[in-house]
Order: sequence, then C-alpha cells, then structure tokens
Amino acid sequence: MMVSKADDRLAKGLRGVSGILVTPFDAGDRLATGLLHPIVNRAVAAGVGTLVINGNTSEFYALTTTEAEAMVRASAQIVAGRLPLIGGVGRGIHDALQLAAASREAGVDALMIHQPPDPFVAPRGFVDYVSRIVEVGQDLPVILYLRDDGIGTEMIARLCALPHVVGVKWACPTPMRLAEAIAACDPALIWSGGLAETWAPAFYAVGARGFTSGLINVCPALSVAICNALEQGDYAGARSLIARIAMFETLRAQERNGTNVSVVKAALQLLGEDCGAPRPPAAWPLSPQVLDTLRQFMAQIATDGLVKA
Repeated sequence: MMVSKADDRLAKGLRGVSGILVTPFDAGDRLATGLLHPIVNRAVAAGVGTLVINGNTSEFYALTTTEAEAMVRASAQIVAGRLPLIGGVGRGIHDALQLAAASREAGVDALMIHQPPDPFVAPRGFVDYVSRIVEVGQDLPVILYLRDDGIGTEMIARLCALPHVVGVKWACPTPMRLAEAIAACDPALIWSGGLAETWAPAFYAVGARGFTSGLINVCPALSVAICNALEQGDYAGARSLIARIAMFETLRAQERNGTNVSVVKAALQLLGEDCGAPRPPAAWPLSPQVLDTLRQFMAQIATDGLVKA
C-alpha cells in the first residue's frame, strides 16, 4: 500500500526545523496566548520549517483539553499561514479525538499524534488509536511522534501504512533502529529527528531529515543554521554549531529532564519575554547555579548577535 504524501510546502517544512512552541501563562497561571507573537515572528524570520503547538515543549500534558484547544486556535491566528502549523493531539482517546477535531477546525496543516503514555499500551491498540484519530482528522496529513520503539519495526510499518500518515518524528535514541524502520516503510514517508539538535547528525546519517527544536523559542537562527549545515552534508559544521548550544541543552536535561521547558521559559524571561512559569511537575524555579549558567549562555549568543542584548 502506498502511503499518503505531504504536499510540497508541508514536506519542505518537515525536512527543516520543526519548532515546538511554548505555552505562555500569565502571573495567575492562565493562558496568555498573545505572548506567542514575538516568538512566532522570530521563528518565521529565521526560516524555521514548521511550527508545532501542543507538543512537549508546549507542556501538552500539563494542559487541559480545553486549554489545548484554545492554544491551537490562537496559534493558527498568530501564525496566519506564514508557516505550516502542526497540532499535537494525544492522551485518552476521547481527548485526542476532541482535540483533533478542534485542530482541524482551527486550520492546522497537519496533526502530530503523541504516542500514548498509558502504562498498558498494546501495539495493535496503538494502531486502533491512530486509526480513530486519522478518521476524525479527515484529510489532514498525520505525523507520528514515536518515543518508544519497543513496539517493533513491523508494528511501526503498520502504523506508517495507515491512510494520511506522511511522516514520523523519531524521538528514540536508537539511530540503527530508525534505519531499520526507514527501510521497512514506504520511501515517500518523511522521517525527522524528534530529539532536537543534539541527536540530529546521528539521525541524518541514517536517512532522517529535519529535527524538532525547543531552542527556536529563544534563538531560532542557530537551529536553522544547524539544519542547513546538515542538509549540505557539512557534519563538522553542524557539530561545531551544536557545541555552541551544548550548555543550553545540558541545562534542559537536569533533574531527569524536568528542567526541559523550565530553561526555555527562563531564557525567554532573560530576553524580556516572560511567558510565565512552567506548571508542575516541571522543575521551577531554576537553581541559582543553573540560572547563572543560563545567563552566561544568553550573554554569549547576544554577543554573537543571535538574540537581542
């Protein structure tokens, strides 16, 4: 069975940087969607390929379904067609179906289906889960977000053969299994790295194109430069650029990755774009040591002219 193909605009975007937008909150922990404007404008100007709302950097699992719906509607208005917008859907099946319908109505260009975090997920049940979401999405292209490749290559191939599935974001630190999955599926599929800039060279080496990024909220120019280097086969140049953001990504990995969103939001505060605190169970506030190191990183990229001073 031939899989669906992304249209040219979406395909190009998926082969670039997929920027995962934060969810801004005000001081009362309420959605503050207007704060996305400078973040989106910066990403568009830098040449980011697609923008994703309701991804993990968006604190998807800390949002109510109603809040996630509000975020996809607001994001669609702010992006205003300047880039392909992808709406993340997931959690319980009825929440996922409700959010898929709301995302379609908001005008997203594609759906990204989170792999269910339920402790009891049958691989064939995952196929049923995706199939039901695809049906509600109607003709929307679908990207699978895989964080657990333990379901096996055969099941991944079954998922990828479902109608309207056009790509996979591979968020498993297993490039050789990624290579197996790519070989087992239709060549029309677009495979992109789901573990941000650091893993992108390894995934590119086995056939992936593009990668996800939370850094784009702060400094999209660096993410795009890394992607451009990889597209040109300049692995040395890409590694050199990745070394420049190593401090940032190391900070995000603290406390069992509990500072992942926290560091992004703290960096936005340092830019004068306060998007509020991340919700529990994220780590907040950052420790004085982490915050001091983050200030050093922000000062360096400001000196380099990559962000405003």
